Amino acid sequence: MLISRVLVGVLALAILPADPASYRAQMEKWRQQREENLKAENGWLTLAGLFWLKEGESTIGTSRENNLVLPPGSAPEKVGRFDFHGGKTVFQAAPGVTVTVNGKPVTRASLAADSAGSPDVLRIRNLSLFVIQRGSRFGVRLKDKDSEARRKFAGTHWFPIAEEYRVTAKFVPYSPPKKIAVPNILGDVEQEDSPGYVEFTLEGRQFRLDPVSEGDGLFFIFKDLTGGKETYPSGRFLSTDLPQNGEVVLDFNQAVNPPCAFTPYATCPLPPAQNHLPVRIEAGELRYGH
Repeated sequence: MLISRVLVGVLALAILPADPASYRAQMEKWRQQREENLKAENGWLTLAGLFWLKEGESTIGTSRENNLVLPPGSAPEKVGRFDFHGGKTVFQAAPGVTVTVNGKPVTRASLAADSAGSPDVLRIRNLSLFVIQRGSRFGVRLKDKDSEARRKFAGTHWFPIAEEYRVTAKFVPYSPPKKIAVPNILGDVEQEDSPGYVEFTLEGRQFRLDPVSEGDGLFFIFKDLTGGKETYPSGRFLSTDLPQNGEVVLDFNQAVNPPCAFTPYATCPLPPAQNHLPVRIEAGELRYGH
């Protein structure tokens, strides 16, 4: 899964409801941290562009004459060019332009994409650029510390905290672990590792969800009947700890919007078909801007 839990700002937090007041205070603190993550210098609000690469040369800069046009005033008119051949990307700086890659000044550098792990990051002024791979496509993702989305961020909004939406689910492992089909907004379908599924009860009805493996936890992409109304139309994200004693705590008060709710330049995964829940989950983050 190419969305980092840190960058998404959905780090799981094992909030133990020892008493309602303590649980509410911890949840409010967690929500404040979620908002701080979004507003951070490397948060999703800084995402300001996505340029798909074509085989060959693509010039980049603020001049409209470039193939890849940066925000006005954010960089020189001519920053350089990307040479893209057979899935490999090389950046060549324009004469007199100073850029860094991974913190070191360069005039020319090969750039590893995010599919290789941590991508090489090219920086100039308040901008950072790095190569992403989505399916067979490669693109240059742009982040801008002075992006309009970051400057005009209106804050997050939430359903009231409700302890009944913190449920203990039974974890049923797949033996062996299997791949599940996870679509994304680009129309691609990725096969992601799923270690098992969870079964849980809400409103007296039983439901199940398939997570994908993500580092030291589980990552759920789901949609419920609030989607398109109170919550984001394409679904929400929920991260949890790994199963313990055959159980997983699903705290839907920590369900959050995907990055696509805040920027048109994200490439968000969508809920697998089996993760569309025929129930209203009135907990977690509300639709941004509504």
